[in-house]
Amino acid sequence: MADAAALEAAGDALTARLGPPDVWINCAMQTAFSPFEQMTVEEFDRIVAVTLMGQVNGCRAALRLMPKDDGRTRRIVNIGSGLAYRSVPFQSAYCAAKHGINGFTASLRSELMRQDRPVTLSMVQLPAVNTPQFDWARNRLDRMPQPAPPIYAPDAVARAAVRAVREGPRELLVGQSVLKLVLGHLVAPDWLDRKMAEAGADLQKSGRDEPGGRPDNLDAPVPYPARAEGSFSDRQQDRVLIVDGGWTRLAVFGGVSLLLFLLGLALG
Repeated sequence: MADAAALEAAGDALTARLGPPDVWINCAMQTAFSPFEQMTVEEFDRIVAVTLMGQVNGCRAALRLMPKDDGRTRRIVNIGSGLAYRSVPFQSAYCAAKHGINGFTASLRSELMRQDRPVTLSMVQLPAVNTPQFDWARNRLDRMPQPAPPIYAPDAVARAAVRAVREGPRELLVGQSVLKLVLGHLVAPDWLDRKMAEAGADLQKSGRDEPGGRPDNLDAPVPYPARAEGSFSDRQQDRVLIVDGGWTRLAVFGGVSLLLFLLGLALG
């Protein structure tokens, strides 16, 4: 995904076999659990190249391959994260990339609207998911990393991507933890800064010893069983709340305004 030319070639090959795409989902990512000052320039660049530029390259390829004039609506879905709104310590490159995806997606969506092109562009903001990333990501913490609880099953959050394909919403927020991050950052960002400084690092540590010298996938793939789940299946939840981001913000802040209005009437 970070190699635009290779991705374009793969898209052409798939289109030749299967026809032009109706749906394109961008979800490639890499991360490293590391203090920023211990990361090399190359590590940071690689994470951003895969996680941010991978989605940029994917959108470019999808728009090139999707027909413009056959009257059908196509879907592009970008997979984001609650960390696109509230960053955590020791994942600076990944958080920067996820913030960048939000900005890129909003800009491109406006361009598609201006063109009146029948392509919807959706963001799906994920919570902590039990994927293999915690088994193969580069790690400089003193313990094996974990998804910060609550932890959700991959197939549970995948339903959000399916919903985005079916409905074409602007944004879906997945899991109560994402709702707390998004709304909390809007209301009390300074408090969240301190909260993350105090607890954000420990929430990412599993308590399990980290095997010394284990391989990671930052520079090349590593052997791993062909499955979606990682090492925390015993702690994952199989059901997850999925809500429309726009309606959620309207309900929360509209409800606050209504409450203040009614309070004013009562006091008046």
